[in-house]
Amino acid sequence: MSKINKKIIIATGGTGGHVLPAVGLANYLNKIGFQTSITTDLRGTKYIDMSTIKEFKIIGGSRLNKKNFLFSLIKIFLAFLKSLLYLMKVKPKFIFGMGGYASFPVCMAAIFLRVPFIIYENNLLVGRANRILLPFAKKIFISYEEVAGIKTQYTEKKVVIGNIIREQILNNENIINDEPLTCLNILVLGGSQAAKVFAEILPKIFIKCCKQDIELKIFQQCLPEQISELKKIYKTNNLKNELFSFTFDIIKYYKIANLAITRAGSSALAELLNCRLPMIMVPLKLSAENHQFKNAQYFENKGYGIMLEESNVEKKLFDLLKNLNNNKKMIISVKENQEKYSDKKVFSNIKDLITNLFYEN
Repeated sequence: MSKINKKIIIATGGTGGHVLPAVGLANYLNKIGFQTSITTDLRGTKYIDMSTIKEFKIIGGSRLNKKNFLFSLIKIFLAFLKSLLYLMKVKPKFIFGMGGYASFPVCMAAIFLRVPFIIYENNLLVGRANRILLPFAKKIFISYEEVAGIKTQYTEKKVVIGNIIREQILNNENIINDEPLTCLNILVLGGSQAAKVFAEILPKIFIKCCKQDIELKIFQQCLPEQISELKKIYKTNNLKNELFSFTFDIIKYYKIANLAITRAGSSALAELLNCRLPMIMVPLKLSAENHQFKNAQYFENKGYGIMLEESNVEKKLFDLLKNLNNNKKMIISVKENQEKYSDKKVFSNIKDLITNLFYEN
């Protein structure tokens, strides 16, 4: 048994939507006896909790930038060379590619060294990197059956596993807020781009709500440099609030909120869905291939939340919040739809699949 290769590299990077699921997966696999290490770019290190993840390697990478095409190509090639050296040193049994540009050079090195790999896609549209890698991947694990972008000849590689999210969320029923809806406790979420935009647009709408006697408490993620100014605005207008920047303890806010305003990144939506937290989704217009719009559209069609395009936030959000406050059955209806869905089996699904793929006798 001791001679069995239990080394797994999880290739990720970029945004929290790619890195946080990778961290959750690494923690689970380590717990059941595997030896995992994470590769990421420098940007992705922000989302790695060093208290739980001990083995990680900064590889780098780049998107293919049309304006600086040659420079980005050089960065990808250098990341590929670095990946080659790292794989030759670690000698993993297989690689788990989490999607995105930062996982791409590691998986390309795996192709060159003939190391098998799986790719994971949690968006409703397969990303560019995963589309390129799919012909060489052993399998593509997907969160939803309805995912688009997989060519017919590769459908046999598709395996629906659910969303990879933090075990604390999957295993902790106490996260779900079942308190009576007497006040709208709004959790505002988003990465750096969303935090900036939301901090500029949303306070005016929240203040308008207060003036209309709509009781609110705001829990808002914002950039560190925005906190001081936002505090002044909310204090001046007697609006209850708690402001925070990026935190590994986001679950505490999931517990006390009863409505979220969020971008439509797949990981954020999956966590809110499993926490039974109704959401107003504002897709990022500049997301690659407009994938956030597709995510939000899917969730809205399923009744898991309400989509509001960014161009309509200033025009329509106040009326939407007013309607939700006056008719709280709308929020209850969304929660009831969310209760029909669960990702609780995602890690056991992964365990069974990788055992069959790589450790069968």
